[in-house]
Amino acid sequence: MVLLETVERADATSVTCLTTTHRAPDNPLRHGGILAAVCGAEYGAQAVAVHGALNGRAAGGYIAALKDLRTHVARLDDIPGPLRVSATRRLADDHAMIYTFSLSAECDGAEHLLVEGQVTIFLSGDTP
Repeated sequence: MVLLETVERADATSVTCLTTTHRAPDNPLRHGGILAAVCGAEYGAQAVAVHGALNGRAAGGYIAALKDLRTHVARLDDIPGPLRVSATRRLADDHAMIYTFSLSAECDGAEHLLVEGQVTIFLSGDTP
């Protein structure tokens, strides 16, 4: 499943993507028609994958840990504008990557933080 639509900005340590898939009625993360804010963790993890691919780390991996997840809204499907999904690498080696991520959206002329957290990815072939 691909949830991110556009890379807005990327550099050696971070990426920012835009998407409107949170509004799609057929979003595969919806449950009972609602896209809960906790699903923002998947959006963040996908931004990490995009950043890894842009920086030559296209090898697969899996989420080993999700830490400090904070939701500032109950749901994402009722956010009218695009989501801005940002991820910043904090640590990376040949075995794992740690990123912080955030989802935000512009509402009433100001950017509002919706979801934030930290994700640890173990790269394929490695075990915890």
